[in-house]
Amino acid sequence: MFDHLLLAIGIGGLLTSTIYALLAGLAALRFAARRRRSHALGYCPAVSLLKPLHGWEPELDEHLESFYRQDYPQFEILFCVRNADDEAMAIARRVAARHPQIPSEFLLSGEPPCANAKVWSLERMSQSAKHDIFVISDSDVSVTPEYLREVIAPFAQPQIGMVTCLYRGVAGEGSSKGSSWSRLEATCMSVEMPSGVLVAEMLEGMKFALGPTMAVRRACVKQFGGFGVLGSYHADDFALGNLVAAAGSQVLLSTYVVEHHILNTTFLPSMLHNIRWMRSTRFSRPKGHLGTVLTFSMPYALLAAAAALALHRPGLAALLLACGLATRVQMALLTGALAVQDRAILRNALLYPLRDLFGFLCWAGSYLGNSVRWRGEVFQVFGHRLMRSEPPAAEPKPESVLTT
Repeated sequence: MFDHLLLAIGIGGLLTSTIYALLAGLAALRFAARRRRSHALGYCPAVSLLKPLHGWEPELDEHLESFYRQDYPQFEILFCVRNADDEAMAIARRVAARHPQIPSEFLLSGEPPCANAKVWSLERMSQSAKHDIFVISDSDVSVTPEYLREVIAPFAQPQIGMVTCLYRGVAGEGSSKGSSWSRLEATCMSVEMPSGVLVAEMLEGMKFALGPTMAVRRACVKQFGGFGVLGSYHADDFALGNLVAAAGSQVLLSTYVVEHHILNTTFLPSMLHNIRWMRSTRFSRPKGHLGTVLTFSMPYALLAAAAALALHRPGLAALLLACGLATRVQMALLTGALAVQDRAILRNALLYPLRDLFGFLCWAGSYLGNSVRWRGEVFQVFGHRLMRSEPPAAEPKPESVLTT
C-alpha cells in the first residue's frame, strides 16, 4: 500500500512538472518569435548607467569594458562603492581611463543607513546622474555593443516605464574545462531562471524586474520616492519592478539577453548562493515559491521509479525515469538554446536533470532558516524585509564625490 502511495505521488509530480515544462517550452517559442519580429528603433536618448560595485571579482575589468564599448550616441557611467579603498573602484578607474571620451563619475556612499547597500549606492548615483533614463546592471554582467540600443528602444513608447532582460549563465574563470559546479550553476541561470520568468510573463505579464539589467525612467523612480525606499528589501530588483508596475507604468521584458558570469566554482559557495536566491524568492513570492515544488521533475521521477521497482515493475520504472529526463532536456534545449541562445547548453543539456535535482534540494533548504549571507555579511529576512544580523567592519563615512 505504501509503495502504491509513493508511486502515485511520484506520477502526480511528474504530471505537474511535465505541464510546467510544456508551458516553459511554449513561452520560450513565443519569446523567440517576438525576438525575430523585433527591430531596434532609432530612439536613442541620453542615458545614465549606474554600476554599484563591491570588491574584486574575476574578470571585472573585462565586464566593465563591455559597457564602455557601446554603439550608442550619448551615455555616462557612474560607479559607487562604500569606501575609496575598494579594489573594484581602482579597476573601474583603469577601465574608464581607456575611454576618456565617455563621461565617468566615481562616488563614495559610505556606510549605508539601510541593510541593502546596493540600494543606497543606487540612491547616491541617481542624485548625481545627468540623464532621465537609468540603466542599472550588476558587476558580474557583460554585454555586446548593441546592448543599449536594444534595451532603450522600447522607451520610445511613453507607457513603458521599465525594461529588464533575461540572462544566460557563463561558467566562471577556468571552469569551461574544469569546474562542474560552475557549469551546473550556469545551466541553472540559462534554463531554470528564464523558464520561470517566461512562464510568468506569458501568464500574467511582467510585474517585476531582473537585477542583471533594469532600465527605468527617473520619473518612475521619483514617483515611488527614490531608490532609498527599497533599502530594507533583499530582492530589490523584484520590488523595483513591482513598484513601477503598481504605479501604472508598463514593465517590458526585452528580447536582448545579457551574460551573467558565475563566480562560484566549488560546491559549498554554489549551494549557499542558490539557497540565498531561493530564500529571497520564498519571501518575495511565498505562494509562488511554495508551488515551485510542483515544477521539479527528477525528484518525482526517482521516487516513482523506486516505487515501481519495489512493486516489481522495472519497465514502468524505466519509463517514468525516462519521462523525467526527457522533460528536463526539453526545457534545456528550448529555453537555454532557443530563448536565451546559450551555445554551451547544447553540450550541457544533460547536466540539467542533475541541476533539477540539486535545485529541489536548494528549494527544501530555503525553508530551513531566515538568514542569508550576502557580500560577506549575514542578514535576517522577515517578509520582504532585510535586517543585518552581523555588522560589517567599521568603515569611513565619506560623502565626497570624486570625478574624472
